[in-house]
Amino acid sequence: MRVLAIDSSGLTATVAVVEDTQTIAEYTVNYKKTHSQTLLPMIAEMAKMTELDLASVDAIAVAGGPGSFTGLRIGSATAKGLGLALDKPLIHVPTVDALAYNVYGCGDIICPIMDARRNQVYTGLYTFSYKAGEKEGTNQVQPVFQVMKMQMAIPVENLIRRLNNYARPVVFLGDGVPVYQEILAEGLKVPYSFAPSYMNRQRAAVVGALGIRYFKTGRFETAAEHKPEYLRVSQAERERAEREKKAATEVRKMAMEDGAAVAEMEHQLFSDAWSEKAVLETLGQENTICLTALKAGKTAGYLLAYTAADEAEIARVAVTEELQRQGVARALLQRLENVCKEKGIEKILLDVRESNAAARALYESAGFREDGIRQKFYEDPQEDAVLMSREIAK
Repeated sequence: MRVLAIDSSGLTATVAVVEDTQTIAEYTVNYKKTHSQTLLPMIAEMAKMTELDLASVDAIAVAGGPGSFTGLRIGSATAKGLGLALDKPLIHVPTVDALAYNVYGCGDIICPIMDARRNQVYTGLYTFSYKAGEKEGTNQVQPVFQVMKMQMAIPVENLIRRLNNYARPVVFLGDGVPVYQEILAEGLKVPYSFAPSYMNRQRAAVVGALGIRYFKTGRFETAAEHKPEYLRVSQAERERAEREKKAATEVRKMAMEDGAAVAEMEHQLFSDAWSEKAVLETLGQENTICLTALKAGKTAGYLLAYTAADEAEIARVAVTEELQRQGVARALLQRLENVCKEKGIEKILLDVRESNAAARALYESAGFREDGIRQKFYEDPQEDAVLMSREIAK
């Protein structure tokens, strides 16, 4: 089997062509150039030097994360583009797994650490055990790669505590070593060492070798299916989430153009989701109150209620998962009360799943009181409904 391997998950850019028993070529650069400048030229140069027809490879192995967000996107985009063009499957090799596989055959705990900033590392814990080889009558043994802890993002202090609990020697490698070497020295109570230079960074030959093993166990995907694994959101996404969290909640009357966003949230949040058609039909009725909540210009939640005489019954109230517990639902309920006052409505009714403790607590804090139980009201799954109501002060 022949595999093209790519790793741009860290500072190092590396590509290789690997077969079952040998590395045909490997090109690695650990220098201050962006992977968008180096990766494709490296593949082209390697193919030229070895007279390689890329169509002859059986699969493309790519370090799929965690790591640098930009680096992972470049590596994944390159692998996906080649996979689609050549009609080849992709082998998603976890970055930290491949780093650990560098130290092949080591019986100590192998701990790759990649600097994840904010005093955190991307890491995992690995080791090799041994079993007898397939050839009887020989002393051959077969190292078995073992994942003790799957790759994760973790504060370096927490990692040190875990390693001390194992009470076993540890070998470290990765770009996090020079960043956290002093912290490791201060906190570790177990014997430890650092992998030498020729194996302490990403190597595409290792990604390819491990990828071949994964491929033979059925761990591969189409190029269209492949997605990098970030383990945590990027700094830009964290900053955007923080801005949205701090942004004021605006509640307005729902418009027809909100229908698609509301229907999408329905399918994300409810097993008995309303279709866009059902949402728009409700919006078009005269005896309804339909509200949309916005945060930082994005749809954050919505409320749908039906009116009859001097009562309004809430049919739906929902908040997108990432903005829950940030006052959005309370803002919707407050706006509903204001609209009800304008319309002369004196009472608001609703029902809620008996198991939905968070929603019941919200409604109670907003002045709703339990009126009774409607047995087996909900389907999928079947459950009783708690009936609640509150009077609107005149």
